[in-house]
Amino acid sequence: MTRRGVVALGVTGLVAPLTLAFTAAPAQAASCTSQAGPYQKQVEKFLGRPVDGRQSSADCRAIQAFQNKHGITPAVGYAGPVTWGVMDLMNKQKAVGNNPNKDGKCPVDKGRIACVNLSLQLSWIQDGKRLAYGPVPVRTGRKGYVTRTGLKKIYWRDIDHVSDIYDVPMPYSQFFDGGQAFHSVNLSMWNPPGSHGCVNMTTRDAKKYWSLLRTGDDVFVYGRKPGT
Repeated sequence: MTRRGVVALGVTGLVAPLTLAFTAAPAQAASCTSQAGPYQKQVEKFLGRPVDGRQSSADCRAIQAFQNKHGITPAVGYAGPVTWGVMDLMNKQKAVGNNPNKDGKCPVDKGRIACVNLSLQLSWIQDGKRLAYGPVPVRTGRKGYVTRTGLKKIYWRDIDHVSDIYDVPMPYSQFFDGGQAFHSVNLSMWNPPGSHGCVNMTTRDAKKYWSLLRTGDDVFVYGRKPGT
């Protein structure tokens, strides 16, 4: 990020439609809880576990692996509101399929435009009514560092940018509102609580945005990120 504004940290991909992969994370030292959480049944269903509302050791290991993969702490296998919130968001993202602008909120009279739906943590590029790329999952600003809404334009691009506020790399940065930009990060896209304002993407998606967008292209950000 530059001193023009606040930056972000962020990550992972979903190209329409979203596919969810649940691979076990490396073993970690945290022990597993035997306590069932308030979202036990929902989490069991999401993970393809027997839905009985009772915490088993296998349930705990599956939940813990999911938490480790996406940086949810404490990763003790508890089916709490943060873990279920991430899973619920994934379900909603998947349901969008290939029609992210079904609600018509992102303008279709601007030609090429990058759209960001904060409510669903999704972004895509469209050209009029034609979907050019996406939707992809994004990681936007956390509480206190919200990604600002409205119609903007990409005004500066820096493929090897490094934040001079947070001293972290921001590859494929495309700035559209002060210090807020699209850029890649090395985190799960569903890693809570979110960025410092930027729209974080996987490297694959950030590279594609870099190839499709140009200085002067429109960006439209709308909605509200859950929890902000």
